[in-house]
Amino acid sequence: MSCIHLATGLAIRGNAILLVASRYPSHPQPLWNLPGGRQQPGELLAETVVREVAEETGLIAAVGALAYVSESYDGDVHVLNTTFEISVRGDLTIPKQGDHVVDASWCELSDVAELLHVDVVRKPLLNYLRAGRRYGGFHEAGISIRWPSD
Repeated sequence: MSCIHLATGLAIRGNAILLVASRYPSHPQPLWNLPGGRQQPGELLAETVVREVAEETGLIAAVGALAYVSESYDGDVHVLNTTFEISVRGDLTIPKQGDHVVDASWCELSDVAELLHVDVVRKPLLNYLRAGRRYGGFHEAGISIRWPSD
């Protein structure tokens, strides 16, 4: 069994949350997610968030408190995602062409349940926002991600 570590950033301004739309080979339409991605060798999870937010949104992130941890299985791959509260500064930019991220936007918090279609992403975030829950676990991820090294 292999394990993939992901880190995502949770940025909220007023009644808006920062989301990115990403393309996945197994889905015809882009899916909205929190900005973030796969941890690189030698990188701390907080550093992953800062790098990924910059790559996906053009914003500079400052990492705050741990928000929640979620885990899932994609076949025999264990995926562990750590979500941090972040603050951001700078100008939001659409990612470069060719990236899996095709859009970035401040979206209304009230729209999160509708915008996020994958349970492994939606449920932990909503549970954290509504009830302060800090853990979510899923035996089936409901989505397969193909990484460049796969």
